[in-house]
Amino acid sequence: MTIPIRNTVFDKIKEANRLTDVELYKSLTKDGHMIAEDRFNKILLDLEILGLITVSWITKDERRIEVVTIKQEVDEIEEQVKETMESDYEASFPGLDK
Repeated sequence: MTIPIRNTVFDKIKEANRLTDVELYKSLTKDGHMIAEDRFNKILLDLEILGLITVSWITKDERRIEVVTIKQEVDEIEEQVKETMESDYEASFPGLDK
């Protein structure tokens, strides 16, 4: 079973974390993936719509492609509730000391 070209493109972007569209296209061509320009742009658009990458213009003819990193927000109240529930659970077993 072959891997869809979109996955291959995303893997290349993930490896580099940040690169230009020219560098990406050259890398894909070097690996034997010949893609038409309109198909290449469609793949980049799909990945951007899915929220996996961001594409921004550097110059008139060159774009920067970056992987989107998702920062998980830590909810302090939720963490406190979780810790309280864990300690209550452990306290529900009398006679067990650590």
